Amino acid sequence: MKHSLETGIHYYNQKRYEQARTELLALDEKPEENPAVAYYLGLTYTQLEEYEKAIPLLEYVILSHRNLFFVFQCRMVLGYIYSVTQRFQLAEIEFRNLLKLGVESPQVFTSLGYALHAQGKSGEGVEQLKKALKYKPDYASALNNLGFIYAEEGTHKDLAVTLCKQAVKRQPGNPVYLDSLGWALFKAGHLADAKAYLRKAFEASKGNKEIAAHLKEVLAKEKKQA
Repeated sequence: MKHSLETGIHYYNQKRYEQARTELLALDEKPEENPAVAYYLGLTYTQLEEYEKAIPLLEYVILSHRNLFFVFQCRMVLGYIYSVTQRFQLAEIEFRNLLKLGVESPQVFTSLGYALHAQGKSGEGVEQLKKALKYKPDYASALNNLGFIYAEEGTHKDLAVTLCKQAVKRQPGNPVYLDSLGWALFKAGHLADAKAYLRKAFEASKGNKEIAAHLKEVLAKEKKQA
């Protein structure tokens, strides 16, 4: 059976990531010899959460691909990988590189804002999130992140709830957004509503540890006040 890049791309687009990986690895042309193969294999590894395998491939594409679209995409994916693996300083570098290249979008500003907040630079993070919302006022991720930061910082408590509600309205089943809304409600002193949303978030996330910690804190406060 002859393997092809086109078949690997087809599997990737169909979200059949394990088959895409098998196909791309079976090609005669190796990833380090062909930026297109490296690009799709890097994306495939990312989807499979094999992040350490994805990183060198995406970096290779950045250095060698002539098409700026692929370079931009790889920097965005690298920023995502560094964020989910909590290497926020590296994530910040990738997102700032995108801005230097003229890639200004709600997604880039939001991702940079999150990376900054995670490093304790909440003020800078808020500014980036505000920029995202100037580009797209209903961008759910920016609404959620800004609301969560305000809740965490204990500032603008009512606005934090409003922003998180707007995010949930746009994506009602998103456990991250439900968690942020529950946490914002808790910080604003609305225990009953906070508990309801955090329970929804916990169920939707299948036991996420951070959401569980938020719910545990709310239940402890409720018990203390009983």
